[in-house]
Amino acid sequence: MDLRSEIREFLSSRRARITPAEAELPAYGGNRRVKGLRREEVAMLAGVSVDYYVRMERGSLAGASESVLDALASALRLDEAERDHLFALARESGARSRRRRRSAPATVRPVLQQVLDAITEAPAWIRNGRHDVLAMNRLARALYSPLFADPRRPVNTTRFVYLDPEAAKEFFVDYDQIARDAAAMLHLEAGRNPHDHSLVELVGELSTRSELFRQRWASQDVRFHRSGRKRLRHPVVGQLDLDFETLELPSEPGLYLNIYTAPADTPTADGLKLLASWVASQERLPAE
Repeated sequence: MDLRSEIREFLSSRRARITPAEAELPAYGGNRRVKGLRREEVAMLAGVSVDYYVRMERGSLAGASESVLDALASALRLDEAERDHLFALARESGARSRRRRRSAPATVRPVLQQVLDAITEAPAWIRNGRHDVLAMNRLARALYSPLFADPRRPVNTTRFVYLDPEAAKEFFVDYDQIARDAAAMLHLEAGRNPHDHSLVELVGELSTRSELFRQRWASQDVRFHRSGRKRLRHPVVGQLDLDFETLELPSEPGLYLNIYTAPADTPTADGLKLLASWVASQERLPAE
């Protein structure tokens, strides 16, 4: 990926969404030629020279101090994920002569599979930053069974969302939000690790085959995937409104544990029990 283009497009897109009124600046004249703030207005808010900000927006964040990046993030009203993305782009901009970040492992250690198998009442899986699912327990495989129609392995949730949209729309109740989040999370990972060849290939494949992905990617949105609610229409047990938590694995940098649960005595909790019973019944069936 072209790092300078990423920096340029990210900064210009964040600048374009802020009006002078929102920044508490006077809007001189009624016919502004730019959407949002002008470069000189961002420079003033960040406390840097116009020339310096122009160089940054043209794709050069190398050498920018933490205080300058903090001031720029404040001027552009970046949220936590956007601030993280800005700092990641700055690190990569100045890291060309340094050792690049080690890629996350492509497989999980057996002990991590043991951990997943020990979680018997909640779907759980381990993924990387590209959203490749590298390992899962039995309940997670049953929960996300529609993803396995694609013979490619590892299963990738973002590929499913964008390249099998009919199945994804049937499976995800909130498909539009899921699609936005999937592209935004992938963009965040691209800022952290732009030299990941598998990530570059995935973005290229999605951009080539999905107009919707191209639109979402061009928005430059980034988002964390730490916790929330996911509503699924499961083909066997019906709708499940699940709470999810994403935990980083300190022993395996770049890998994450996703766990899906439901409050006790709710229809979704009953649905998970029914799913577990269905899994057990399938395992008892004789092999053909």
